[in-house]
Amino acid sequence: MLVREVMSSPAITVRRTDPVRRAIRTLYEHDITAAPVVDDAGRVAGVVSELDLLRGEFEPDPRATAMPVRAAAEPPPRRVMEVMTRQAVTVTETTDVTTAIDLMVGKRIKSLPVLRGQEIVGMVSRRDLMAMLARPDDELRAAVETALREQYPFGPSWHVAVREGVAELSGPPREHADHIADLLARTVPGIVRVKHLRRQP
Repeated sequence: MLVREVMSSPAITVRRTDPVRRAIRTLYEHDITAAPVVDDAGRVAGVVSELDLLRGEFEPDPRATAMPVRAAAEPPPRRVMEVMTRQAVTVTETTDVTTAIDLMVGKRIKSLPVLRGQEIVGMVSRRDLMAMLARPDDELRAAVETALREQYPFGPSWHVAVREGVAELSGPPREHADHIADLLARTVPGIVRVKHLRRQP
C-alpha cells in the first residue's frame, strides 16, 4: 500500500509567521494533531504539533498549591517559528506505508507531510492508517472484487472472502493469474494479507 492511498489531502498548513493562537485554532478546528509549516514560497519549513503550540501558553493556577506562584519570567511564544520543529520528516506519495510507519515509530511522531517534489500534497497520520484498518470486511471484500473486475477483466473468476483484513481468493490454481490477483488485492487499503485457497477445476 502506498502513502497516496491513505493520506489526507489537501494538507492543512500554517505559516512560519502565524501567531501561535491562530495555529492553535487551525489544528483544533480541523481536528488534527500537527501541521506542516510553510515559508513565503509555500515550501516546507518545519512541522508544528499540539505539544509545540501548548508550550508556554498556561501558567500555574494558584489554587493548585499553597506556595506562592511566581509569574513567568518570559512572555509566551508569539509566532509559530518560535515553537515549530524545523527538521521536518517527510515522505512522498509513492512511499510504502510500512516505511511511513517505521518513521513514525522511530521518530516518535504522529504524522508526516507528503511531498510531490517541493509541493505539499497531503499528510499521513496514525489516524489515517487506523481508519484503513478499521474498514469492515464486507467493504474490503467489495473493494477487492472491484479491483479484480476493473483491473483484470479477462482474468479467471475468483471467489473473494475477507476475514479480519485478510483477503482469501479461491479458484482453480493458475500461477500467473494468481500472482496478478495477489498484487491487485494488496493495493486495496485495509487489506493486510492475501491467501489463495485452491479449488479444483
